[in-house]
Amino acid sequence: MTDSVRDNPDEQRFELSVEGHLAAAYYERAGDVITFVHTEVPDALAGRGVGSKLVRGALDQARGRGLKVVAQCPFVKGYIEKHPDYADLLKA
Repeated sequence: MTDSVRDNPDEQRFELSVEGHLAAAYYERAGDVITFVHTEVPDALAGRGVGSKLVRGALDQARGRGLKVVAQCPFVKGYIEKHPDYADLLKA
């Protein structure tokens, strides 16, 4: 697994490359709010924690940029519920 999640603003997604496969967390950005709308992990990577690593990296970058998060994506929402240290990022 590569070490870093990277932001690809042209495609409006955070990306994580693993063994030639690309996992992505798609978002929409408006000002200081980032809305996560969909997360995709290829079947070949399922069950290996790739989605969690991707979302953790994306949320860490959002925090570093001072962004508030809207978790429309069920995977991102579930991740935040399981990791309450990210709950402060949620837009009220």
